[in-house]
Amino acid sequence: MASYASRIINHSKKLKDVSTLLRREHASTVRCFSNTNRAPLNREDTVNARLGYSPLERISKCSTNTVPVSSFSTARTNLSSAMGRLMFGKEFSCSMQSARGFSSGSDLPPHQEIGMPSLSPTMTEGNIARWLKKEGDKVAPGEVLCEVETDKATVEMECMEEGYLAKIVKEEGSKEIQVGEVIAITVEDEEDIGKFKDYTPSSTADAAPTKAEPTPTPPKEEKVEQPSTPPEPKASKPSAPPTGDRVFASPLARKLAEDNNVPLSNIKGTGPEGRIVKADIDEYLASGGKGATAKPSKSTDSKAPALDYVDIPHSQIRKVTASRLAFSKQTIPHYYLTVDTCVDKLMGLRSQLNSFQEASGGKRISVNDLVVKAAALALRKVPQCNSSWTDDYIRQFKNVNINVAVQTENGLYVPVVKDADKKGLSTIGEEVRLLAQKARENSLKPEDYEGGTFTVSNLGGPFGVKQFCAVVNPPQAAILAIGSAEKRVVPGNGPDQFNSADYMPVTLSCDHRVVDGAIGAEWLKAFKGYIENPESMLL
Repeated sequence: MASYASRIINHSKKLKDVSTLLRREHASTVRCFSNTNRAPLNREDTVNARLGYSPLERISKCSTNTVPVSSFSTARTNLSSAMGRLMFGKEFSCSMQSARGFSSGSDLPPHQEIGMPSLSPTMTEGNIARWLKKEGDKVAPGEVLCEVETDKATVEMECMEEGYLAKIVKEEGSKEIQVGEVIAITVEDEEDIGKFKDYTPSSTADAAPTKAEPTPTPPKEEKVEQPSTPPEPKASKPSAPPTGDRVFASPLARKLAEDNNVPLSNIKGTGPEGRIVKADIDEYLASGGKGATAKPSKSTDSKAPALDYVDIPHSQIRKVTASRLAFSKQTIPHYYLTVDTCVDKLMGLRSQLNSFQEASGGKRISVNDLVVKAAALALRKVPQCNSSWTDDYIRQFKNVNINVAVQTENGLYVPVVKDADKKGLSTIGEEVRLLAQKARENSLKPEDYEGGTFTVSNLGGPFGVKQFCAVVNPPQAAILAIGSAEKRVVPGNGPDQFNSADYMPVTLSCDHRVVDGAIGAEWLKAFKGYIENPESMLL
């Protein structure tokens, strides 16, 4: 430890070698969040992000006499990120207090600032749903501090270090907290809790002006010229107005006449072919023409009854669903393929399987379970549909992970059944039921909804929707929409014979950048084959 501090002090005068010195320090990867919401790539970035000053200032701070050498040993600890699980493999003490979020002021004891973690790849902000610890409580690694509402679910946030919760910066119910923004302060000693009663983290103070900076934009000096008609030569005599009852006038002249209750039939136009222009209306009003009575004010009109409404705040899942679907429709070239599938054999097989399930005490198998299995096997047969688009290549997945759309009171969730092509029907049914229950309880974890390669949305069985077109769930390339089965009359074997059969329409929405029309049709053919011959799914 003493040798490390000595090296930093000896090199403090060689400012040109600061970056080289820092790069030579070997450290494990660590995730630290700063106000810029980026993960530092090395120790230099880590320390800078937590300290808020440059490497030059940091080395100067270590080399001056303001930090006693004796404090090096008292501040020894492993540097860990606010929420990351990885730690540096080395110990260093000179800048440790600041690197761990410790205040540089002498009036505050060592403390750690806990930032809003990034709990999903698409998360940029989160809400505090509930605090499970209160100020003054002792915390230990693995204990749950609070519940964070992410863009996809509500996730428990665990404490990484032992200490005491000195201050809750973001109260329960706080919304739109940026990733990396400080939400709580912890201390090592219980007697230090009271010293943070009125403490405001520097990162929070800095974030406010930073967020407000883009608001005042310099006023635009551009003068927007109002569209005006070209100057009309007053000397020229207007041509004879067109015959008939129709009055020709420019849109601007009509609007001006309507606003001032001026009948156009009383005005002679000076425009081309007797057309009434704005100048004619102005001249008529200036001369106090007959009939130029002021239009009754709109305020005197009878007011329509006010609408009765209630404003429902956007939940985090609603905002993310809206942005992702808008992004999908704006950037993905959709096309749709619909086919009718006969489900008579499928329903017969389901009845037989449910008889076996009831006899053995198992759960019943639903039509949706059979659909998920058929879709997974069709993806294995036509892997081009099990892909996603990138700017440089098309990524084709070897795993067949099926997302199943689940509607809840909080919004739409799409938990994933992983490796669905390798699982049996009872296993798929059990997983779908469990994931749907967790979605309704808002307790899905990131691993429950991440990693999907294809989505199935069923509005037929639960809601009786005949047929619909679903929106592709990016970055996937296709989504299958299931309609309700209905009985139809079909031709029989003889010329005058007719039979009845149950048909279920399905629609495949595809990303045309990845899946060509013929490929989508080939996938639907494979899917239809499994649905109409369900015994083949058991082979």
